[in-house]
Amino acid sequence: MKCVDLFSGCGGLSLGFYNAGIEILASLDNWDKAVEVYKNNFKHPCHLYDLTDEEGTLKIIRNYSPEMIIGGPPCQDFSSAGKRDETLGRADLTYHFANIVGSYKPKWFVMENVERIRKSHILKEISEQLINYGYGLSSFILNASYCGVPQARNRFFMIGELAGKHNQLNKIYLKNLSDKSMTIRDYLGESLNLEFYYRHPRNYSRRGIFSIDEPSPTVRGVNRPVPSGYNKHSGDPGRAILKKVRPLTTIERSYIQTFPKTFNFNGTKTNLEQMIGNAVPVKLAEFVASGILEYLKHKQDENIIEENSLFDKIPFEIPSTALHRSKRQLNHTF
Repeated sequence: MKCVDLFSGCGGLSLGFYNAGIEILASLDNWDKAVEVYKNNFKHPCHLYDLTDEEGTLKIIRNYSPEMIIGGPPCQDFSSAGKRDETLGRADLTYHFANIVGSYKPKWFVMENVERIRKSHILKEISEQLINYGYGLSSFILNASYCGVPQARNRFFMIGELAGKHNQLNKIYLKNLSDKSMTIRDYLGESLNLEFYYRHPRNYSRRGIFSIDEPSPTVRGVNRPVPSGYNKHSGDPGRAILKKVRPLTTIERSYIQTFPKTFNFNGTKTNLEQMIGNAVPVKLAEFVASGILEYLKHKQDENIIEENSLFDKIPFEIPSTALHRSKRQLNHTF
Protein backbone atom coordinates (compact mmCIF):
# COMPACT_ATOMS: atom_id res chain seq x y z
CA MET A 1 0.00 0.00 0.00
CA LYS A 2 1.41 3.38 -1.03
CA CYS A 3 0.08 6.74 0.10
CA VAL A 4 0.44 10.52 0.10
CA ASP A 5 -0.06 12.57 3.29
CA LEU A 6 -1.90 15.91 3.01
CA PHE A 7 -1.66 18.54 5.78
CA SER A 8 1.25 16.43 7.03
CA GLY A 9 2.62 18.84 9.65
CA CYS A 10 5.80 17.51 11.21
CA GLY A 11 4.89 13.92 10.36
CA GLY A 12 3.00 12.11 13.14
CA LEU A 13 0.46 10.55 10.78
CA SER A 14 3.12 9.71 8.20
CA LEU A 15 5.41 8.04 10.73
CA GLY A 16 2.62 5.95 12.22
CA PHE A 17 1.47 4.71 8.82
CA TYR A 18 5.08 4.00 7.82
CA ASN A 19 5.66 2.03 11.02
CA ALA A 20 2.57 -0.06 10.26
CA GLY A 21 3.97 -1.01 6.86
CA ILE A 22 2.46 1.53 4.47
CA GLU A 23 4.86 3.26 2.08
CA ILE A 24 4.72 7.07 2.18
CA LEU A 25 5.50 8.41 -1.29
CA ALA A 26 5.27 12.12 -0.48
CA SER A 27 3.60 14.69 1.76
CA LEU A 28 2.26 18.23 1.44
CA ASP A 29 1.87 21.05 3.97
CA ASN A 30 1.68 24.83 3.84
CA TRP A 31 3.68 25.64 7.03
CA ASP A 32 7.35 26.03 6.15
CA LYS A 33 8.58 25.34 9.70
CA ALA A 34 6.75 22.02 9.88
CA VAL A 35 7.94 21.08 6.38
CA GLU A 36 11.53 21.72 7.49
CA VAL A 37 11.16 19.35 10.46
CA TYR A 38 9.44 16.78 8.26
CA LYS A 39 12.25 16.84 5.71
CA ASN A 40 14.82 16.29 8.45
CA ASN A 41 13.13 13.03 9.45
CA PHE A 42 11.94 11.39 6.23
CA LYS A 43 13.62 10.43 2.98
CA HIS A 44 10.64 10.95 0.68
CA PRO A 45 9.67 14.39 -0.68
CA CYS A 46 7.67 16.90 1.37
CA HIS A 47 6.15 19.68 -0.70
CA LEU A 48 5.58 23.15 0.75
CA TYR A 49 2.25 23.82 -0.91
CA ASP A 50 -1.08 25.58 -0.37
CA LEU A 51 -3.68 22.83 -0.48
CA THR A 52 -6.48 25.26 -1.24
CA ASP A 53 -5.06 25.05 -4.77
CA GLU A 54 -6.85 21.80 -5.52
CA GLU A 55 -5.73 21.50 -9.14
CA GLY A 56 -2.09 22.04 -8.24
CA THR A 57 -2.38 19.56 -5.38
CA LEU A 58 -3.95 16.97 -7.68
CA LYS A 59 -1.12 17.44 -10.16
CA ILE A 60 1.43 16.66 -7.43
CA ILE A 61 -0.56 13.64 -6.22
CA ARG A 62 -0.89 12.22 -9.75
CA ASN A 63 2.88 12.31 -10.12
CA TYR A 64 3.09 9.68 -7.37
CA SER A 65 -0.01 7.55 -8.19
CA PRO A 66 -0.80 6.58 -4.56
CA GLU A 67 -3.43 4.01 -3.64
CA MET A 68 -4.25 5.95 -0.46
CA ILE A 69 -4.54 9.58 0.62
CA ILE A 70 -4.28 10.37 4.33
CA GLY A 71 -4.49 13.70 6.14
CA GLY A 72 -5.66 15.78 9.05
CA PRO A 73 -7.11 19.09 7.80
CA PRO A 74 -6.46 21.87 10.39
CA CYS A 75 -9.05 21.60 13.13
CA GLN A 76 -8.93 24.90 15.06
CA ASP A 77 -12.41 25.94 13.92
CA PHE A 78 -13.86 22.76 15.43
CA SER A 79 -11.55 22.49 18.45
CA SER A 80 -12.63 23.01 22.05
CA ALA A 81 -9.34 24.88 22.47
CA GLY A 82 -10.23 27.43 19.79
CA LYS A 83 -13.04 29.86 19.06
CA ARG A 84 -14.98 27.23 17.11
CA ASP A 85 -15.91 29.68 14.38
CA GLU A 86 -16.34 27.78 11.11
CA THR A 87 -16.55 31.05 9.19
CA LEU A 88 -12.85 31.76 9.78
CA GLY A 89 -11.93 29.72 6.72
CA ARG A 90 -9.76 26.97 8.19
CA ALA A 91 -12.72 24.59 8.29
CA ASP A 92 -12.91 25.02 4.51
CA LEU A 93 -9.74 22.92 4.32
CA THR A 94 -11.90 19.93 5.23
CA TYR A 95 -13.93 20.59 2.08
CA HIS A 96 -10.71 20.86 0.08
CA PHE A 97 -9.57 17.49 1.43
CA ALA A 98 -12.87 15.87 0.40
CA ASN A 99 -12.75 17.54 -3.03
CA ILE A 100 -9.20 16.32 -3.64
CA VAL A 101 -10.11 12.77 -2.60
CA GLY A 102 -13.20 12.82 -4.82
CA SER A 103 -11.31 14.14 -7.82
CA TYR A 104 -8.41 11.70 -7.55
CA LYS A 105 -10.43 8.71 -6.23
CA PRO A 106 -7.75 6.71 -4.43
CA LYS A 107 -8.67 3.20 -3.37
CA TRP A 108 -8.46 4.37 0.26
CA PHE A 109 -8.48 7.60 2.22
CA VAL A 110 -8.10 8.40 5.91
CA MET A 111 -9.15 11.73 7.43
CA GLU A 112 -8.34 12.68 11.04
CA ASN A 113 -9.87 15.53 13.01
CA VAL A 114 -11.00 16.56 16.48
CA GLU A 115 -14.00 14.94 18.13
CA ARG A 116 -16.04 18.13 17.90
CA ILE A 117 -16.27 17.90 14.10
CA ARG A 118 -19.15 15.47 14.57
CA LYS A 119 -21.27 18.44 15.71
CA SER A 120 -20.51 20.37 12.52
CA HIS A 121 -22.69 20.45 9.43
CA ILE A 122 -19.47 20.12 7.45
CA LEU A 123 -19.03 16.49 8.49
CA LYS A 124 -22.48 15.51 7.26
CA GLU A 125 -21.92 17.36 3.99
CA ILE A 126 -18.56 15.81 3.19
CA SER A 127 -19.79 12.36 4.25
CA GLU A 128 -22.64 12.57 1.76
CA GLN A 129 -20.22 13.93 -0.84
CA LEU A 130 -17.78 11.04 -0.36
CA ILE A 131 -20.59 8.47 -0.44
CA ASN A 132 -21.66 9.95 -3.76
CA TYR A 133 -18.09 9.51 -5.00
CA GLY A 134 -18.53 5.80 -4.30
CA TYR A 135 -16.83 5.35 -0.93
CA GLY A 136 -17.87 3.02 1.82
CA LEU A 137 -17.19 4.90 5.06
CA SER A 138 -16.09 3.80 8.51
CA SER A 139 -16.32 6.67 11.00
CA PHE A 140 -15.54 6.65 14.71
CA ILE A 141 -13.82 8.39 17.60
CA LEU A 142 -10.78 6.81 19.22
CA ASN A 143 -9.41 7.57 22.67
CA ALA A 144 -5.65 7.40 22.08
CA SER A 145 -4.96 5.98 25.54
CA TYR A 146 -6.61 2.70 24.44
CA CYS A 147 -4.50 2.63 21.27
CA GLY A 148 -0.96 2.55 22.67
CA VAL A 149 -0.63 6.26 23.51
CA PRO A 150 -0.19 7.55 27.10
CA GLN A 151 -2.64 10.38 26.46
CA ALA A 152 -6.42 10.72 26.82
CA ARG A 153 -6.77 12.35 23.42
CA ASN A 154 -10.07 11.78 21.59
CA ARG A 155 -9.80 11.98 17.81
CA PHE A 156 -12.26 11.45 14.98
CA PHE A 157 -11.32 9.26 12.03
CA MET A 158 -13.12 8.72 8.76
CA ILE A 159 -11.81 5.92 6.55
CA GLY A 160 -13.08 5.43 3.03
CA GLU A 161 -12.76 2.42 0.74
CA LEU A 162 -13.69 2.99 -2.90
CA ALA A 163 -16.56 0.67 -3.83
CA GLY A 164 -16.48 -0.67 -0.28
CA LYS A 165 -19.24 -1.15 2.27
CA HIS A 166 -19.95 1.14 5.19
CA ASN A 167 -18.46 0.46 8.63
CA GLN A 168 -16.53 -2.65 7.64
CA LEU A 169 -13.54 -1.63 9.76
CA ASN A 170 -15.36 -0.73 12.97
CA LYS A 171 -15.32 -4.22 14.45
CA ILE A 172 -11.58 -4.56 13.84
CA TYR A 173 -10.79 -1.36 15.75
CA LEU A 174 -13.17 -2.31 18.52
CA LYS A 175 -11.44 -5.67 18.87
CA ASN A 176 -7.95 -4.17 18.86
CA LEU A 177 -8.52 -1.62 21.62
CA SER A 178 -6.64 -2.18 24.84
CA ASP A 179 -8.67 -3.26 27.85
CA LYS A 180 -7.27 -0.38 29.90
CA SER A 181 -5.93 3.08 29.23
CA MET A 182 -2.17 3.57 28.99
CA THR A 183 -0.46 5.76 31.59
CA ILE A 184 2.72 7.77 31.18
CA ARG A 185 4.49 5.36 33.51
CA ASP A 186 3.32 2.44 31.37
CA TYR A 187 4.93 4.02 28.31
CA LEU A 188 7.97 5.89 29.63
CA GLY A 189 8.66 4.16 32.93
CA GLU A 190 10.76 6.34 35.25
CA SER A 191 12.60 8.15 32.43
CA LEU A 192 10.99 11.55 33.13
CA ASN A 193 12.35 11.56 36.70
CA LEU A 194 9.13 12.97 38.13
CA GLU A 195 5.86 11.80 39.64
CA PHE A 196 3.73 14.86 38.95
CA TYR A 197 3.76 17.60 36.32
CA TYR A 198 1.87 20.76 35.42
CA ARG A 199 -0.30 21.18 32.34
CA HIS A 200 -1.88 24.64 32.05
CA PRO A 201 -5.69 24.39 32.23
CA ARG A 202 -7.95 26.29 29.87
CA ASN A 203 -9.47 27.95 32.94
CA TYR A 204 -8.79 27.73 36.66
CA SER A 205 -11.96 25.78 37.34
CA ARG A 206 -9.99 22.80 35.99
CA ARG A 207 -7.08 20.95 37.52
CA GLY A 208 -3.54 21.69 36.38
CA ILE A 209 -1.43 18.99 38.07
CA PHE A 210 -1.32 15.41 36.81
CA SER A 211 0.33 12.15 37.80
CA ILE A 212 2.39 9.90 35.54
CA ASP A 213 0.17 7.07 36.78
CA GLU A 214 -2.66 8.28 34.54
CA PRO A 215 -2.87 9.13 30.85
CA SER A 216 -1.77 12.65 30.00
CA PRO A 217 -4.50 15.09 29.06
CA THR A 218 -4.47 16.21 25.44
CA VAL A 219 -1.15 17.73 24.42
CA ARG A 220 -2.02 21.16 23.06
CA GLY A 221 -0.01 23.68 21.07
CA VAL A 222 0.83 25.80 24.13
CA ASN A 223 2.98 24.91 27.11
CA ARG A 224 3.07 27.37 29.99
CA PRO A 225 4.96 27.43 33.30
CA VAL A 226 3.23 27.11 36.64
CA PRO A 227 1.76 30.57 37.40
CA SER A 228 3.17 32.22 40.50
CA GLY A 229 -0.31 32.51 41.99
CA TYR A 230 -1.50 28.99 41.19
CA ASN A 231 -3.46 27.40 44.03
CA LYS A 232 -3.94 23.66 44.05
CA HIS A 233 -7.22 22.58 42.53
CA SER A 234 -9.45 20.08 44.31
CA GLY A 235 -8.78 17.67 41.47
CA ASP A 236 -4.99 17.91 41.72
CA PRO A 237 -3.26 14.87 43.26
CA GLY A 238 -3.09 15.35 47.03
CA ARG A 239 0.50 14.09 47.29
CA ALA A 240 1.81 16.61 44.75
CA ILE A 241 4.05 19.31 46.26
CA LEU A 242 3.42 22.45 44.23
CA LYS A 243 6.93 23.88 44.48
CA LYS A 244 8.36 20.63 43.05
CA VAL A 245 5.95 20.48 40.10
CA ARG A 246 7.05 21.64 36.64
CA PRO A 247 5.56 21.46 33.14
CA LEU A 248 6.87 18.85 30.75
CA THR A 249 9.56 20.09 28.37
CA THR A 250 8.93 20.41 24.64
CA ILE A 251 10.75 17.16 23.89
CA GLU A 252 9.02 15.32 26.75
CA ARG A 253 5.71 16.37 25.23
CA SER A 254 6.83 14.85 21.92
CA TYR A 255 7.31 11.55 23.78
CA ILE A 256 3.73 11.79 25.07
CA GLN A 257 2.76 12.16 21.40
CA THR A 258 4.75 8.92 20.93
CA PHE A 259 7.39 10.41 18.67
CA PRO A 260 10.56 8.34 19.08
CA LYS A 261 13.58 9.82 20.84
CA THR A 262 15.42 9.64 17.51
CA PHE A 263 12.98 12.09 15.90
CA ASN A 264 14.80 15.33 15.10
CA PHE A 265 12.91 18.45 16.20
CA ASN A 266 14.60 21.69 15.16
CA GLY A 267 13.18 25.20 15.45
CA THR A 268 11.95 27.71 18.00
CA LYS A 269 10.19 26.51 21.14
CA THR A 270 6.96 28.25 20.09
CA ASN A 271 6.91 26.59 16.68
CA LEU A 272 7.84 23.18 18.04
CA GLU A 273 5.17 23.31 20.74
CA GLN A 274 2.60 24.15 18.06
CA MET A 275 3.58 21.41 15.62
CA ILE A 276 3.89 18.77 18.36
CA GLY A 277 0.47 19.73 19.74
CA ASN A 278 -1.06 19.62 16.25
CA ALA A 279 0.41 16.23 15.38
CA VAL A 280 -1.45 12.94 15.30
CA PRO A 281 0.17 10.72 17.95
CA VAL A 282 2.44 8.32 16.11
CA LYS A 283 1.14 5.21 17.86
CA LEU A 284 -2.47 6.26 17.24
CA ALA A 285 -1.71 6.63 13.52
CA GLU A 286 -0.03 3.22 13.57
CA PHE A 287 -3.10 1.72 15.27
CA VAL A 288 -5.36 3.11 12.52
CA ALA A 289 -3.08 2.00 9.67
CA SER A 290 -2.69 -1.48 11.16
CA GLY A 291 -6.47 -1.86 11.26
CA ILE A 292 -6.72 -1.17 7.52
CA LEU A 293 -4.01 -3.70 6.75
CA GLU A 294 -5.68 -6.27 9.01
CA TYR A 295 -8.97 -5.72 7.21
CA LEU A 296 -7.29 -6.23 3.83
CA LYS A 297 -5.60 -9.41 5.02
CA HIS A 298 -8.88 -10.82 6.30
CA LYS A 299 -10.67 -9.80 3.15
CA GLN A 300 -8.10 -11.34 0.85
CA ASP A 301 -6.87 -14.40 2.76
CA GLU A 302 -9.71 -15.46 5.00
CA ASN A 303 -12.81 -13.70 3.67
CA ILE A 304 -14.16 -13.33 7.20
CA ILE A 305 -15.90 -9.98 6.70
CA GLU A 306 -19.57 -10.91 6.80
CA GLU A 307 -21.63 -9.80 3.82
CA ASN A 308 -24.60 -8.75 5.94
CA SER A 309 -22.99 -7.79 9.23
CA LEU A 310 -24.63 -5.69 11.90
CA PHE A 311 -22.46 -2.75 10.83
CA ASP A 312 -23.34 -2.90 7.13
CA LYS A 313 -25.49 0.20 7.27
CA ILE A 314 -24.94 3.76 6.19
CA PRO A 315 -23.01 5.71 8.88
CA PHE A 316 -26.06 7.69 9.98
CA GLU A 317 -27.89 4.54 11.15
CA ILE A 318 -25.41 2.76 13.41
CA PRO A 319 -27.31 1.45 16.47
CA SER A 320 -25.82 2.75 19.71
CA THR A 321 -26.41 -0.64 21.34
CA ALA A 322 -24.04 -2.30 18.87
CA LEU A 323 -21.00 -1.43 20.96
CA HIS A 324 -20.07 -3.64 23.88
CA ARG A 325 -17.05 -1.66 25.09
CA SER A 326 -16.82 1.65 26.91
CA LYS A 327 -17.86 4.74 24.98
CA ARG A 328 -14.64 6.30 26.23
CA GLN A 329 -12.75 3.91 23.98
CA LEU A 330 -14.54 4.06 20.65
CA ASN A 331 -17.61 6.07 19.79
CA HIS A 332 -19.47 6.11 16.49
CA THR A 333 -20.22 9.64 15.50
CA PHE A 334 -23.58 9.50 13.75
